[in-house]
Amino acid sequence: MIDFELTDDHNAIVQTVREFAQNEVAPYIKEWDEKQHFERAVFEKMAMLNLLGVCIPEEYGGAGFDYISLGLVCEELEAVDTFLRVAMSVHVGLNSLTLYTWGTEEQKQKYLVPQAKGEKLSTYGLTEPGAGSDVVGSRSTARREGDEWILNGEKMWISLADTADNFLFFCWTDEEKRRQRDHTGMSCFIVERTMKGFSSGTIHGKLGIRAGNTGYFSLQDAHVPNENLVGEEGEGFKIAMFALEQGRYTVASGATGLIRASRDASIAYANERETFGTKIANHQLVKQKIADMEADYQMSHLLWLRAGWLKNEGKPNGRATSLAKWQATVRSEKAASMAIEVHGANGYSNDYPVERYLRNCKAAIIYEGTRDIHTLMQADWALGLKKEKPARKTLPPWKPSN
Repeated sequence: MIDFELTDDHNAIVQTVREFAQNEVAPYIKEWDEKQHFERAVFEKMAMLNLLGVCIPEEYGGAGFDYISLGLVCEELEAVDTFLRVAMSVHVGLNSLTLYTWGTEEQKQKYLVPQAKGEKLSTYGLTEPGAGSDVVGSRSTARREGDEWILNGEKMWISLADTADNFLFFCWTDEEKRRQRDHTGMSCFIVERTMKGFSSGTIHGKLGIRAGNTGYFSLQDAHVPNENLVGEEGEGFKIAMFALEQGRYTVASGATGLIRASRDASIAYANERETFGTKIANHQLVKQKIADMEADYQMSHLLWLRAGWLKNEGKPNGRATSLAKWQATVRSEKAASMAIEVHGANGYSNDYPVERYLRNCKAAIIYEGTRDIHTLMQADWALGLKKEKPARKTLPPWKPSN
């Protein structure tokens, strides 16, 4: 049975997040964006609403909702500003869901519980100065010494790099496999900011997402206990790919929110701005742009909902998630650009939010798999050159209240 209706729980989440974003972020985002100011207090308020653990089971400190709920939260947050959704992506999608799926019970109690409660912020460290899409081009390493690992390496373009408390660090633990570019020589570790040898910094002068914290962190002979190894030694690449799939889902739903924001801003402006003796909403080419934004929103929304449903059901969803991420991000760039055109010269000014939407949307076309990577993946699936992998069931079955 196909049912497009949201449950009462889902609608309540939407209302809660929408009110939070409009009251706590919308009045200040222009200033934060101009000053490149990261307001951590916002996330403390999100924690009070159980948003930072929205889909993590209650036994681990979360709200116990489903993947659709996570997508709804991300769409609502990015409809106000991308930096909010980015934090959800790295904290929940890339880190917490990975720990829930791959972590030991001890790791879940020590790290996942405070993250789900919002007491700690977390992020994910895969990208390096010389390794992005080419994951096996990573140079970070770890060597075993007794009950510890000695970690070295630098991660770049990391969201929350200079403010997160906990990090997932991907590196080589087998030097021979590294030389052979065999990804089974990679492993994953939990790293804490307070560990000796850890340092981080912020990247300034970004095109967009200026209210968010983006930077780098490095480890120099950092001693990490063996108990912080996530999964088994050699499973790092597999874990990284799993995490990216969760992140892609949040990016897809978030980008859909940006499309909606571009559409709504354009509708509001078209109904107030007059040229040639009439509101521009009456001009056919303006109507065409708004119609395109409406179509792009509806298609993107359905794509991420389908991916979320598959995830809820424990069915293979890599292909659907990739398609949703690819299409939503590309269409968000298109929508933001058209929104500026609807606004004319005013769209080029930060007196209106659409110029920020255009600056913000560009990053999502790059991270969690570039537009080009997803294009190739979708082609390979269509041509039969790539097979969908079985899903790794994560969240327990969700029972809505209605």
